[in-house]
Amino acid sequence: MTEVTFTLNGKIIAVKCVPGTTLLEYLRQLEMYSVKYGCDDGTCGACTVLIDGKTQNACLTMVGTLQGKTIDTLEGLNEQKLVKSIQERFLTEGAIQCGYCTPGMILSLTALLRENEEPSEVDIRDAISGNYCRCTGYVKPIKAMLK
Repeated sequence: MTEVTFTLNGKIIAVKCVPGTTLLEYLRQLEMYSVKYGCDDGTCGACTVLIDGKTQNACLTMVGTLQGKTIDTLEGLNEQKLVKSIQERFLTEGAIQCGYCTPGMILSLTALLRENEEPSEVDIRDAISGNYCRCTGYVKPIKAMLK
């Protein structure tokens, strides 16, 4: 067993885990369902989280590597003004279809807007390029963010 201490959604926690346990597995055990199972190889972005403010795939991140890091999921950021604004834009524009990719997209856009308050369409496309979406074709999420 490996013991690791990190901050998860604003709370410092100490975790004992079996080596090789992914952050995705761990978060799902904690019933954090915004972090979705998808490809399990880092290509779809359904398991996107923020680690020290940067987007990461939880399916590729081992819990044992998180010592001293800060991890945010949508559950932890849901009440922040920036996240609420993105969610409202998505709802207004009908940018949510099945919703499977939505949490990852929202986190990717949160990371973008924290660094660039007025992103271009190219910036937005680049930010969500790691979030695979079969339903929207990215048109409405991009339109929502350009407003």
